[in-house]
Parts: sequence; C-alpha cells; structure tokens
Amino acid sequence: MIKKIIHAYDRFEDFLLVTMFAGMVTVIFYQVIMRYIFNNSSVWSEELGRFLFVWITWIGISIGARRLEHIKVMLLVDKLPFKASRAVNIFAEIVVIAVCAITAYYSYSLMISQNHISFAAIKISMSWGYLAVFLGCVIMCLRCLFIAYENLRELHAGTARVAEKKGGGE
Repeated sequence: MIKKIIHAYDRFEDFLLVTMFAGMVTVIFYQVIMRYIFNNSSVWSEELGRFLFVWITWIGISIGARRLEHIKVMLLVDKLPFKASRAVNIFAEIVVIAVCAITAYYSYSLMISQNHISFAAIKISMSWGYLAVFLGCVIMCLRCLFIAYENLRELHAGTARVAEKKGGGE
C-alpha cells in the first residue's frame, strides 16, 4: 500500500515539475521576446520565472533522492563490504534527514515571519517562496526515511534491492 502511494506521488511530482518547468520557460521566453523585440520589458515575468525556479529546485531535490542520484563520495563506500556499505548509507541518510529537518524548521520560521511581505511585481506573499523550501525539505526527509528503511531491509536480507533500482533509473 505504501509503495502505491509513493508511486502515485512520484507521478504527481513528475507532472508538477514538468508543468512548472514549462511555465518557467514560457514566462522567460515571453520576457526575452518583450525585451529584445518589442523593447518593452515586463517586471512580473522575471519575478515569476525566479519564483518558479525556486519551486522547481526545492521540489526537484526529491527526484534526485528517488533515483539515488544525489552527489555522494562513494570512493570509500564502494570498497566496503556489503553490510558496512549499507550501514554507511543508512548513516548518510540520517545525516541528510537531520540537515533537512533543521532547514525545514528555519524555513517554516521564515515563512511565518514573511507572511505580510509581498513580491513587488506578482503581488503574492513571500511565504509562498519559503513554502517551497519547507515542502522540499519535508519531502526529502520522507524520501530519506524510505531509502534508509530500504537499506535496512537489504542489510537484514543480505541483498541489494536499492542498488538494482539505481541501474534502472527508478
């Protein structure tokens, strides 16, 4: 059941990020056309493009975790025996969870404190920008918990399911 929920969320996340990216490219393309062809720059398009980029970045970190493609120093871990490498992977996921939890805490504080301040051109609250950081970190914590759990299961079972997923990209 949990895997079905995660798969459904994965599909939603992919759709959301592709839609946001298409929107960002469209808005920036509009800005370029307006500036260089019509000599009339619009303020809102640059701000909206930047806003979408922030959302894409913070929600997109989850895709890197899902595909096990975040930067890691594997020189040592690859040379370790199976059990030791899984233990190191679990420890690394716990460290990422701690960093994301701290970042989520402070981004939530910023989100609350910036609630009354608006972006100049698109006239929405600054808290929407900080919400991307908060949600990205919370989602990343959940992904890392799932990955750590999978590593723990592999450690217990003695087989490498997570490593097989990486080769397939999903």
